[in-house]
Amino acid sequence: MNSDYGQDAGANEADPDATSAPASGSRALAPVPQRSSPKIKALIGAVASLLLVLIAFFVLSRTLAKLNLAELSTAVAATSWTQISYGLLFTACSYLMLTGYDAIALKQLRLKVPYRTTALGSFASYAVSFTLGFPIFTGGTVRYWIYSRAGVRPGKIASLTVVAGVTFWLGMAVVIGFGLMIKADSISEINQFAVILNRMIGAAVLGAVGGYLYWVSARPRRAKLQGLTFELPGLGLTLGQMALGVLDLCCAAAVLYVLLPSHEGLDFFTFASVYVFACLLGIASHAPGGIGVFEATMLKALPAPSQEALLASLLMFRILYYVIPFVFALVLLGATEGGRRWDALREAMNQAEGGDRDAR
Repeated sequence: MNSDYGQDAGANEADPDATSAPASGSRALAPVPQRSSPKIKALIGAVASLLLVLIAFFVLSRTLAKLNLAELSTAVAATSWTQISYGLLFTACSYLMLTGYDAIALKQLRLKVPYRTTALGSFASYAVSFTLGFPIFTGGTVRYWIYSRAGVRPGKIASLTVVAGVTFWLGMAVVIGFGLMIKADSISEINQFAVILNRMIGAAVLGAVGGYLYWVSARPRRAKLQGLTFELPGLGLTLGQMALGVLDLCCAAAVLYVLLPSHEGLDFFTFASVYVFACLLGIASHAPGGIGVFEATMLKALPAPSQEALLASLLMFRILYYVIPFVFALVLLGATEGGRRWDALREAMNQAEGGDRDAR
């Protein structure tokens, strides 16, 4: 996201094609070539993502090569119904928090949409994008399909998607920042960084969050993304975004936490920080749902009685947090489309019957 750091509305909305007439006798200036090409940046990003995926799959393949499939099957079967029930409960809480992402974005955009539509648009878009990856395209397409029928314009839907994304990133920054500050010693045993270095990184992250809060509180701020200009939430809504983001991530982390074979030597706050870090690596890899990268990070970072037991927890987490919501979202979208088509058919039949009566 490229922020314009407080340019006024007139500057942002100026006609890009408008040019000033050159002064008499002035010489036309040749355009200054850009020093960095967007294509080069995209290529670097793609190479970095590919390298991350290759490293993660190398680590994962070495781990899987040593697994005992019989022990893995036993570990999966050993997952209790109590663990599964709590996992489903925290999954529901996480997706409930996600509906608040869209609700805050709609409030910022001054749009009135029924909560039923907001809940469907948010849940379905996140369930699909979490599983398939590429959220701007997958989640954005689902949001467009749902919100456009509620009368929301495409530009507003795009702004909604970006503002909701800001909520997610704020939550991640807060969890990682506080985790590195408060649990620096515990996290140092996992990431092998010096305690002071973890605290410095945490302080830098929280400092960036504090700077962002001050920046949006001073006056209305606008941001640009791919030619789209929109206003960022002010201090009040931004604090709401942070709270929702933290609650969502803590609920999502709790799904995996309750599925772990053992919590010995691992408190929830430390675990949540490691979980968010693994999610960041998964996002950076651009792999659908961060699959492979997320698992490799957690397998290396978390203590467990055995790799089979930890992998069983990760498999169950995938099922509860990704597969079940994804299938449920497809069912809801199918039912919504089926209901819409049935209503259209019934209305057409009623009109046809009315025409027959008039003809008689």
